[in-house]
Amino acid sequence: MNWLILPGIIVTFIGLGLLFYAIARIMRAKKQGLSDYDMKMQLQSAIAWNLGAMGCSAIGLMMVVIGIML
Repeated sequence: MNWLILPGIIVTFIGLGLLFYAIARIMRAKKQGLSDYDMKMQLQSAIAWNLGAMGCSAIGLMMVVIGIML
């Protein structure tokens, strides 16, 4: 089932890239020294990106595992 494994790997790496993007956003926000309200807004946005990245990675890994099992 190579047709399922390769796209699963690609989706997993996209999810990992989004995860690193969320980490970079948080680190950038910390360095800016924002007010409490602005920092809270930045972190809420980063949490949404983080959740999407984890979901994308999970779907990709599921595709890889199903491709290997079949």
